Amino acid sequence: MVDAFAITKILLLGTASFVVAICWTPLLTHVLYRFRLGKSIRSAVTAPMFAKLHAKKAGVPTMGGVLIWVTVACMAIFFSAMHYIAPESALGELNFLSRSQTWLPVAALVAAGCIGLADDFMNVFKVGTHGGGLDIRHRLALYTIVAGIGAWWFAVKLGFDTLHIPLMGDVVVGVVPYALFFIGVIVATSFSVNQTDGLDGLAGGTLASAFGAYSLIAVMQGQYDIAAFCAVIMGSLFAFLWFNIYPARFIMGDTGAMSLGVTLGIVAMLTHQPLLLPLIGCIFVLEMVTTVLQIGSKKLFGKKIFLIAPIHHHFEALGWPEPKVVMRFWVISWITGGLGILIALLDVAMKTSV
Repeated sequence: MVDAFAITKILLLGTASFVVAICWTPLLTHVLYRFRLGKSIRSAVTAPMFAKLHAKKAGVPTMGGVLIWVTVACMAIFFSAMHYIAPESALGELNFLSRSQTWLPVAALVAAGCIGLADDFMNVFKVGTHGGGLDIRHRLALYTIVAGIGAWWFAVKLGFDTLHIPLMGDVVVGVVPYALFFIGVIVATSFSVNQTDGLDGLAGGTLASAFGAYSLIAVMQGQYDIAAFCAVIMGSLFAFLWFNIYPARFIMGDTGAMSLGVTLGIVAMLTHQPLLLPLIGCIFVLEMVTTVLQIGSKKLFGKKIFLIAPIHHHFEALGWPEPKVVMRFWVISWITGGLGILIALLDVAMKTSV
Protein backbone atom coordinates (compact mmCIF):
# COMPACT_ATOMS: atom_id res chain seq x y z
CA MET A 1 0.00 0.00 0.00
CA VAL A 2 1.29 3.47 -0.92
CA ASP A 3 2.51 5.57 2.02
CA ALA A 4 0.52 8.83 2.07
CA PHE A 5 3.26 10.67 3.97
CA ALA A 6 5.88 9.52 1.46
CA ILE A 7 3.78 10.81 -1.45
CA THR A 8 3.28 14.14 0.33
CA LYS A 9 7.03 14.34 0.95
CA ILE A 10 7.80 13.64 -2.72
CA LEU A 11 5.38 16.32 -3.93
CA LEU A 12 6.64 18.86 -1.40
CA LEU A 13 10.27 18.27 -2.36
CA GLY A 14 9.51 18.53 -6.09
CA THR A 15 7.67 21.82 -5.55
CA ALA A 16 10.38 23.17 -3.24
CA SER A 17 13.02 22.32 -5.82
CA PHE A 18 11.18 24.32 -8.48
CA VAL A 19 10.84 27.33 -6.15
CA VAL A 20 14.48 27.22 -5.01
CA ALA A 21 15.77 26.93 -8.58
CA ILE A 22 13.55 29.77 -9.79
CA CYS A 23 14.72 31.99 -6.94
CA TRP A 24 18.44 31.73 -7.68
CA THR A 25 18.15 31.75 -11.48
CA PRO A 26 18.58 35.57 -11.67
CA LEU A 27 21.96 35.22 -9.94
CA LEU A 28 23.06 32.46 -12.32
CA THR A 29 21.85 34.41 -15.34
CA HIS A 30 23.70 37.52 -14.19
CA VAL A 31 26.96 35.58 -13.84
CA LEU A 32 26.58 33.84 -17.22
CA TYR A 33 25.92 37.11 -19.06
CA ARG A 34 28.32 39.22 -16.98
CA PHE A 35 31.28 37.00 -17.86
CA ARG A 36 30.02 36.27 -21.39
CA LEU A 37 30.01 32.52 -20.96
CA GLY A 38 28.35 32.03 -24.32
CA LYS A 39 28.25 28.91 -26.46
CA SER A 40 30.79 28.56 -29.25
CA ILE A 41 29.16 27.42 -32.51
CA ARG A 42 31.11 24.95 -34.64
CA SER A 43 33.03 26.42 -37.56
CA ALA A 44 31.24 26.92 -40.88
CA VAL A 45 34.20 25.13 -42.47
CA THR A 46 33.89 21.89 -40.47
CA ALA A 47 30.09 21.92 -40.02
CA PRO A 48 28.53 24.34 -42.53
CA MET A 49 24.90 23.21 -42.20
CA PHE A 50 25.02 23.21 -38.39
CA ALA A 51 26.63 26.66 -38.37
CA LYS A 52 23.90 27.99 -40.66
CA LEU A 53 21.05 26.52 -38.61
CA HIS A 54 22.44 27.69 -35.27
CA ALA A 55 24.21 30.95 -36.05
CA LYS A 56 21.57 32.78 -33.99
CA LYS A 57 22.52 30.76 -30.89
CA ALA A 58 26.12 31.99 -30.86
CA GLY A 59 26.80 33.79 -27.61
CA VAL A 60 23.76 32.38 -25.76
CA PRO A 61 25.12 31.43 -22.31
CA THR A 62 25.79 27.77 -21.75
CA MET A 63 26.28 25.99 -18.39
CA GLY A 64 22.59 26.44 -17.52
CA GLY A 65 22.59 22.85 -16.29
CA VAL A 66 24.37 24.12 -13.16
CA LEU A 67 20.93 25.33 -12.06
CA ILE A 68 19.70 21.73 -11.92
CA TRP A 69 22.46 19.79 -10.22
CA VAL A 70 23.47 22.53 -7.78
CA THR A 71 19.84 22.88 -6.67
CA VAL A 72 19.50 19.13 -6.17
CA ALA A 73 22.83 18.84 -4.32
CA CYS A 74 22.08 21.78 -2.02
CA MET A 75 18.64 20.43 -1.15
CA ALA A 76 20.08 16.97 -0.46
CA ILE A 77 22.73 18.45 1.86
CA PHE A 78 20.30 20.83 3.59
CA PHE A 79 17.62 18.26 4.42
CA SER A 80 20.24 15.67 5.39
CA ALA A 81 21.75 18.18 7.82
CA MET A 82 18.33 19.00 9.22
CA HIS A 83 17.65 15.30 9.71
CA TYR A 84 20.94 14.94 11.59
CA ILE A 85 20.26 17.98 13.79
CA ALA A 86 16.54 17.39 14.40
CA PRO A 87 15.41 14.07 12.91
CA GLU A 88 11.80 14.39 14.06
CA SER A 89 11.32 17.96 12.86
CA ALA A 90 9.28 18.79 9.75
CA LEU A 91 12.43 19.68 7.78
CA GLY A 92 14.30 16.65 9.09
CA GLU A 93 11.52 14.36 7.87
CA LEU A 94 12.06 15.67 4.31
CA ASN A 95 15.53 14.13 4.10
CA PHE A 96 15.90 11.94 1.00
CA LEU A 97 19.62 11.17 1.21
CA SER A 98 20.18 7.51 2.15
CA ARG A 99 23.10 5.13 1.65
CA SER A 100 21.11 2.35 -0.01
CA GLN A 101 19.12 4.53 -2.41
CA THR A 102 20.48 7.99 -3.12
CA TRP A 103 24.11 8.40 -2.05
CA LEU A 104 25.41 7.11 -5.36
CA PRO A 105 23.10 9.03 -7.74
CA VAL A 106 23.64 12.31 -5.86
CA ALA A 107 27.42 11.83 -5.90
CA ALA A 108 27.37 10.88 -9.58
CA LEU A 109 25.17 13.87 -10.42
CA VAL A 110 27.65 16.28 -8.84
CA ALA A 111 30.78 14.55 -10.16
CA ALA A 112 29.50 14.36 -13.74
CA GLY A 113 28.19 17.92 -13.47
CA CYS A 114 31.67 19.17 -12.55
CA ILE A 115 33.27 17.25 -15.44
CA GLY A 116 30.68 18.68 -17.84
CA LEU A 117 31.28 22.15 -16.44
CA ALA A 118 34.97 21.86 -17.30
CA ASP A 119 34.02 20.82 -20.84
CA ASP A 120 31.68 23.82 -21.13
CA PHE A 121 34.48 26.17 -20.08
CA MET A 122 36.67 24.60 -22.78
CA ASN A 123 33.93 25.29 -25.32
CA VAL A 124 33.47 28.90 -24.21
CA PHE A 125 37.19 29.66 -24.35
CA LYS A 126 37.70 27.64 -27.54
CA VAL A 127 39.98 25.01 -26.05
CA GLY A 128 40.08 21.45 -27.36
CA THR A 129 39.10 19.71 -30.58
CA HIS A 130 38.21 22.29 -33.25
CA GLY A 131 38.08 24.83 -30.43
CA GLY A 132 34.87 23.27 -29.13
CA GLY A 133 35.74 21.34 -26.00
CA LEU A 134 36.08 17.57 -25.72
CA ASP A 135 35.45 15.37 -28.75
CA ILE A 136 33.28 12.22 -28.70
CA ARG A 137 36.19 9.89 -27.84
CA HIS A 138 37.20 11.90 -24.79
CA ARG A 139 33.59 12.20 -23.63
CA LEU A 140 33.05 8.46 -23.96
CA ALA A 141 36.23 7.84 -21.96
CA LEU A 142 35.00 10.11 -19.16
CA TYR A 143 31.55 8.49 -19.18
CA THR A 144 33.25 5.10 -18.86
CA ILE A 145 35.37 6.20 -15.89
CA VAL A 146 32.32 7.55 -14.03
CA ALA A 147 30.33 4.43 -14.95
CA GLY A 148 33.18 2.18 -13.77
CA ILE A 149 33.15 3.80 -10.34
CA GLY A 150 29.39 3.37 -10.19
CA ALA A 151 29.65 -0.28 -11.27
CA TRP A 152 32.16 -0.89 -8.48
CA TRP A 153 29.76 0.64 -5.95
CA PHE A 154 26.86 -1.50 -7.18
CA ALA A 155 28.88 -4.73 -7.24
CA VAL A 156 30.99 -4.31 -4.09
CA LYS A 157 29.00 -2.02 -1.81
CA LEU A 158 25.44 -2.96 -2.76
CA GLY A 159 26.11 -6.52 -3.92
CA PHE A 160 24.05 -6.34 -7.13
CA ASP A 161 24.45 -9.30 -9.50
CA THR A 162 20.89 -9.84 -10.75
CA LEU A 163 19.24 -8.43 -13.86
CA HIS A 164 15.47 -7.98 -13.83
CA ILE A 165 13.55 -8.67 -17.03
CA PRO A 166 10.15 -6.93 -16.97
CA LEU A 167 7.12 -9.29 -16.92
CA MET A 168 9.46 -12.29 -16.70
CA GLY A 169 11.55 -12.15 -13.55
CA ASP A 170 15.10 -11.98 -12.21
CA VAL A 171 18.14 -13.56 -13.78
CA VAL A 172 21.39 -13.96 -11.80
CA VAL A 173 24.15 -12.92 -14.21
CA GLY A 174 27.09 -12.63 -11.81
CA VAL A 175 29.04 -9.63 -10.57
CA VAL A 176 31.34 -9.09 -13.57
CA PRO A 177 28.65 -9.34 -16.30
CA TYR A 178 26.42 -7.10 -14.20
CA ALA A 179 29.20 -4.51 -13.81
CA LEU A 180 29.84 -4.54 -17.59
CA PHE A 181 26.13 -4.16 -18.26
CA PHE A 182 26.00 -1.28 -15.77
CA ILE A 183 28.86 0.50 -17.55
CA GLY A 184 27.14 -0.01 -20.92
CA VAL A 185 23.87 1.48 -19.63
CA ILE A 186 25.54 4.55 -18.12
CA VAL A 187 27.76 5.26 -21.13
CA ALA A 188 24.92 4.82 -23.62
CA THR A 189 22.52 6.97 -21.58
CA SER A 190 25.08 9.74 -21.04
CA PHE A 191 26.03 9.85 -24.70
CA SER A 192 22.42 9.82 -25.91
CA VAL A 193 21.28 12.59 -23.54
CA ASN A 194 24.27 14.68 -24.63
CA GLN A 195 23.21 14.21 -28.27
CA THR A 196 19.65 15.24 -27.41
CA ASP A 197 20.77 18.58 -25.99
CA GLY A 198 20.68 20.52 -29.22
CA LEU A 199 17.43 22.51 -29.37
CA ASP A 200 15.84 24.87 -26.85
CA GLY A 201 13.88 22.83 -24.33
CA LEU A 202 14.45 19.45 -26.00
CA ALA A 203 16.74 17.75 -23.48
CA GLY A 204 15.05 19.38 -20.48
CA GLY A 205 11.55 18.28 -21.47
CA THR A 206 12.45 14.71 -22.37
CA LEU A 207 14.56 14.32 -19.22
CA ALA A 208 11.67 15.56 -17.08
CA SER A 209 9.46 12.90 -18.65
CA ALA A 210 12.02 10.15 -18.02
CA PHE A 211 12.71 11.12 -14.40
CA GLY A 212 8.96 11.45 -13.81
CA ALA A 213 8.42 7.90 -15.07
CA TYR A 214 11.17 6.50 -12.85
CA SER A 215 9.86 8.45 -9.87
CA LEU A 216 6.51 6.66 -10.22
CA ILE A 217 8.26 3.32 -10.73
CA ALA A 218 10.25 3.89 -7.53
CA VAL A 219 7.02 4.67 -5.66
CA MET A 220 5.53 1.36 -6.87
CA GLN A 221 8.57 -0.41 -5.42
CA GLY A 222 8.49 1.47 -2.13
CA GLN A 223 11.85 3.15 -2.87
CA TYR A 224 10.62 6.53 -1.71
CA ASP A 225 14.01 8.23 -1.41
CA ILE A 226 14.74 7.50 -5.08
CA ALA A 227 11.27 8.75 -5.99
CA ALA A 228 11.88 11.95 -3.99
CA PHE A 229 15.29 12.39 -5.61
CA CYS A 230 13.74 12.10 -9.08
CA ALA A 231 11.02 14.58 -8.05
CA VAL A 232 13.66 17.09 -6.90
CA ILE A 233 15.41 16.73 -10.27
CA MET A 234 12.07 17.24 -12.04
CA GLY A 235 11.34 20.38 -10.05
CA SER A 236 14.69 21.93 -10.95
CA LEU A 237 14.26 20.79 -14.57
CA PHE A 238 10.92 22.61 -14.78
CA ALA A 239 12.59 25.76 -13.43
CA PHE A 240 15.33 25.34 -16.01
CA LEU A 241 12.73 24.88 -18.76
CA TRP A 242 11.01 28.10 -17.71
CA PHE A 243 14.08 29.94 -19.02
CA ASN A 244 15.20 27.41 -21.64
CA ILE A 245 12.03 27.22 -23.75
CA TYR A 246 12.50 28.85 -27.17
CA PRO A 247 14.09 31.35 -27.41
CA ALA A 248 16.38 30.11 -24.65
CA ARG A 249 17.72 32.49 -22.03
CA PHE A 250 20.53 30.01 -21.47
CA ILE A 251 21.50 26.50 -22.62
CA MET A 252 21.87 23.33 -20.54
CA GLY A 253 25.41 22.59 -21.72
CA ASP A 254 27.46 19.49 -20.98
CA THR A 255 27.33 20.20 -17.25
CA GLY A 256 23.61 19.45 -17.37
CA ALA A 257 23.45 16.82 -20.10
CA MET A 258 26.35 14.75 -18.76
CA SER A 259 25.23 14.86 -15.11
CA LEU A 260 21.60 14.06 -15.87
CA GLY A 261 22.45 11.33 -18.38
CA VAL A 262 24.69 9.54 -15.89
CA THR A 263 22.11 9.96 -13.12
CA LEU A 264 19.20 8.69 -15.23
CA GLY A 265 21.13 5.53 -16.02
CA ILE A 266 21.95 4.97 -12.34
CA VAL A 267 18.33 5.51 -11.31
CA ALA A 268 17.25 2.94 -13.91
CA MET A 269 19.70 0.45 -12.37
CA LEU A 270 18.67 1.23 -8.78
CA THR A 271 15.01 0.61 -9.60
CA HIS A 272 15.99 -2.67 -11.30
CA GLN A 273 14.33 -1.49 -14.50
CA PRO A 274 17.18 -0.64 -16.91
CA LEU A 275 15.52 -2.66 -19.67
CA LEU A 276 12.64 -0.18 -19.64
CA LEU A 277 15.06 2.70 -20.24
CA PRO A 278 15.14 2.33 -24.07
CA LEU A 279 11.33 2.71 -24.03
CA ILE A 280 11.06 5.46 -21.41
CA GLY A 281 14.02 7.27 -23.01
CA CYS A 282 12.93 6.50 -26.57
CA ILE A 283 13.97 9.95 -27.81
CA PHE A 284 17.46 9.51 -26.38
CA VAL A 285 17.81 6.19 -28.17
CA LEU A 286 16.65 7.74 -31.43
CA GLU A 287 19.17 10.57 -31.10
CA MET A 288 22.04 8.18 -30.33
CA VAL A 289 21.21 5.70 -33.10
CA THR A 290 20.94 8.40 -35.78
CA THR A 291 24.27 9.87 -34.72
CA VAL A 292 26.01 6.48 -34.79
CA LEU A 293 24.46 5.60 -38.16
CA GLN A 294 25.52 8.94 -39.63
CA ILE A 295 29.11 8.60 -38.41
CA GLY A 296 29.32 4.98 -39.56
CA SER A 297 27.89 5.71 -43.00
CA LYS A 298 30.28 8.62 -43.57
CA LYS A 299 33.32 6.60 -42.50
CA LEU A 300 32.41 3.41 -44.39
CA PHE A 301 30.68 4.71 -47.50
CA GLY A 302 31.50 8.42 -47.59
CA LYS A 303 27.79 9.27 -47.66
CA LYS A 304 25.33 10.79 -45.20
CA ILE A 305 22.04 9.12 -44.27
CA PHE A 306 20.56 12.28 -42.76
CA LEU A 307 20.96 15.89 -43.80
CA ILE A 308 22.54 16.41 -40.39
CA ALA A 309 22.62 14.28 -37.26
CA PRO A 310 21.32 13.74 -34.66
CA ILE A 311 17.80 13.52 -36.01
CA HIS A 312 16.39 16.70 -34.44
CA HIS A 313 18.81 18.68 -36.63
CA HIS A 314 17.66 16.66 -39.67
CA PHE A 315 14.10 17.88 -39.14
CA GLU A 316 15.43 21.41 -38.64
CA ALA A 317 17.25 21.17 -41.97
CA LEU A 318 14.01 20.01 -43.61
CA GLY A 319 12.45 23.30 -42.56
CA TRP A 320 10.60 22.37 -39.38
CA PRO A 321 10.49 25.28 -36.89
CA GLU A 322 12.53 24.52 -33.79
CA PRO A 323 9.56 24.63 -31.36
CA LYS A 324 7.64 22.14 -33.55
CA VAL A 325 10.49 19.61 -33.41
CA VAL A 326 10.80 20.03 -29.64
CA MET A 327 7.08 19.76 -28.87
CA ARG A 328 6.62 16.68 -31.04
CA PHE A 329 9.58 14.99 -29.39
CA TRP A 330 8.08 15.90 -26.00
CA VAL A 331 4.80 14.23 -26.97
CA ILE A 332 6.62 11.06 -28.00
CA SER A 333 8.55 11.04 -24.70
CA TRP A 334 5.31 11.38 -22.70
CA ILE A 335 3.71 8.48 -24.56
CA THR A 336 6.70 6.16 -24.23
CA GLY A 337 7.17 7.20 -20.59
CA GLY A 338 3.54 6.26 -19.94
CA LEU A 339 4.04 2.90 -21.62
CA GLY A 340 7.09 2.29 -19.44
CA ILE A 341 5.05 3.05 -16.31
CA LEU A 342 2.30 0.70 -17.52
CA ILE A 343 4.76 -2.18 -18.03
CA ALA A 344 6.32 -1.52 -14.60
CA LEU A 345 2.85 -1.54 -13.03
CA LEU A 346 2.01 -4.87 -14.68
CA ASP A 347 5.39 -6.16 -13.56
CA VAL A 348 4.65 -5.25 -9.92
CA ALA A 349 1.17 -6.78 -10.20
CA MET A 350 2.65 -10.06 -11.46
CA LYS A 351 5.12 -10.15 -8.56
CA THR A 352 2.43 -9.60 -5.92
CA SER A 353 0.12 -12.20 -7.46
CA VAL A 354 2.76 -14.95 -7.37
